[in-house]
This record gives sequence, structure tokens and C-alpha cells, in this order.
Amino acid sequence: MSDVMSPTWGPPIGGGGLGLSYSPPNDTLTSAKNISGGFQSPFSPAMDMAISAITIIILFITMVSLGCTMEVAKIKAHILRPKGVAIAVVAQFGIMPLTAFSLAKIFQLSPIEAVTVLICGCCPGGNLSNIFALALQGDMNLSIVMTTCSTVLALAMMPTLLYLYCKGFDLENAVPYTGILIALAMTLVPCGVGIAVNHWIPSWSRMIIKIGLSILVMASVAIGVMSGITIGGSVWVVLSPQLMAVACLMPLTGFLLGFVMSSLCKLNGQCRRTIAVETGCQNIQLCSTILKVAFLPEVIGPLYLFPLLYIIFQGGEALLLVLLYRCYQTLRPPAEEPTYWTVNSKVEAVKAPTC
Repeated sequence: MSDVMSPTWGPPIGGGGLGLSYSPPNDTLTSAKNISGGFQSPFSPAMDMAISAITIIILFITMVSLGCTMEVAKIKAHILRPKGVAIAVVAQFGIMPLTAFSLAKIFQLSPIEAVTVLICGCCPGGNLSNIFALALQGDMNLSIVMTTCSTVLALAMMPTLLYLYCKGFDLENAVPYTGILIALAMTLVPCGVGIAVNHWIPSWSRMIIKIGLSILVMASVAIGVMSGITIGGSVWVVLSPQLMAVACLMPLTGFLLGFVMSSLCKLNGQCRRTIAVETGCQNIQLCSTILKVAFLPEVIGPLYLFPLLYIIFQGGEALLLVLLYRCYQTLRPPAEEPTYWTVNSKVEAVKAPTC
């Protein structure tokens, strides 16, 4: 990896929002421009800087909010009994990267499209999965701990997986690993801040999550508007049939294979549903930040909007799973009524004997 991109101080290229610029070797820069198909960046430096800054703000707010949902005691409890977390992490970093690689091969994506899809597939789980796990009546402690563990492990797993899978496209020299590592490190600091707030000042957590959600929505709309004005007709690159098919199939495959894997490991229903939704839901804010900040604008072009396309299908498919689960709950036979006994002059409900 030493020949990929070495950080130097200077005028920022790519997103520029990190305060670091990258001076890639000539052969790496030529390779990166070749895989982009000669895309001419429509972004003015000011607009590019503004979008990069807002993207980083979104990531920061998201990770602080995620940290505010974590409790140290619950994290410790799952670490002491790590079976569910271990299976979940294997599913996250085993199923999704392989799915992204396979779909890129099946749909014969161009090199830069393949890199975009692989980065999305190698990302850790996102906090949207916690919401869907709650809607599916999953194990919320497992969901939150899984998101935490995958975020921390991504610091090592994501660059490693990208390096291995990009070999299949001969693109290992075109991925800015240094920029990706910086973006990953950026996720841990605000997440730690959120955990500290929830541990020491828990009364602030709910307020931070509500305010953070409002800012997140407004910032996302701002990015959409600015990108739409700037990119214009180039958005067809993201809306190509191949990329739309990949964005549709990736989360669906993650949901299904995550459920199958946890079923084979004989976990209970709550854990199965949790691992399924955690596997298919990626940290889209992190993916967007990496694509926008770590790559040159003329290399990534409008493809940094692919995560937005992915989250539309991810959210829609997760909502469909929630609807199907709720329908199943409504139509299944009612649970057996508890039997009531008088114990020490108090009426208590106990489960009826099963045999």
C-alpha cells in the first residue's frame, strides 16, 4: 500500500474538507483517471468544498447520535457473551463485501463503478439498522453492539477487504487507502463523544438525537439540491440500469443471507431478525464521505451519489420486511393465555406447562 497515495500539505484536491491533500504518483493518478472514463468534473472549487464540508458534518452528527444510543454496561454484557456479536460481525464483513464483488462482476460494471460498489459493500453497519431492528422487535442490545463493533473493526477490515477484492479488478492502486483510513478514524471520535455523553449526562442523549436528526435531514436536502444543480444531466451515470440493479439487490441479499446464517447458527428469532437487518444496512453516511473526500472529483464524478440510491432501496426493502413481519404477527395463531395462580395472597401470571 505504500505506493498508493502519500499525504502532503497543499491545495486540497478531491473533497478537500479534511485539510489534507493527496499527491498520488503519476502512474496511480493516470490509472485513476483511466478508470473514470475521462469524466470532467462539473464542480467549482467552492461548490466542491461546500458539499464536502456538509458531508463531513452529516457523518459527525450521525456518529455522535449513534454513540448516544450506546450504553457501556450493555456493551460489556455482549462482549462477555460474544457468540451473537461474533456471528453478526462475520456476516457484516463476510456477506456484504462478497455480495458487492459478485454483483459488480455479474453486471460487468466499469472499474470506477466497481470501486464505488465495493466501498459501499465493505462499510460497517449504520445506525439506520437500529431503527429497523426496533421495528422488527429484534434484540436492540445486540443491534447497537453490532453497529459499534463493526464500526471499530472497519478501521482494519475495510482497507484489507478493499485491497483483496480490488485485486479482482486490478484496481488496488486506484483506491486512496490513506483517505479511507482518515475517514474511518473520523467516525470513532464522534462516536466516543456520544458514548461519553450517554454515560455521564444521559439526560442530554435524547435531545442530541432529536436535534441531530433534524440537522441531518436539512443537510441531506442541501447536498441533494447542490448536487442536482451542479451535476444536472450527469446523474444518468448513477441511474444506469446496472447500478440500480446492484443498489436493489445488495441490501436484499444482505437481509436474506444474514437471516440464513444466523438461523444455521441456531440463534433465536430476535437475534436472527437483528443480524439480518444489521447485515443489509450499511453506514451510508460513511460511504458518501469516503467517496466525496477521498477521491478526486474528476475521478468519482457523480458516483458519490450512489449511496443515496442505495439507501432508497435499503430503506424501502427494510420497510417491506417490517410490513411482512407485522402481517405475520397479525395472522399467526394467538399465543397461549397465561395461567394465573394465587401465590402468597398475590395473583401472579405464570406460563402454562409445555408438557
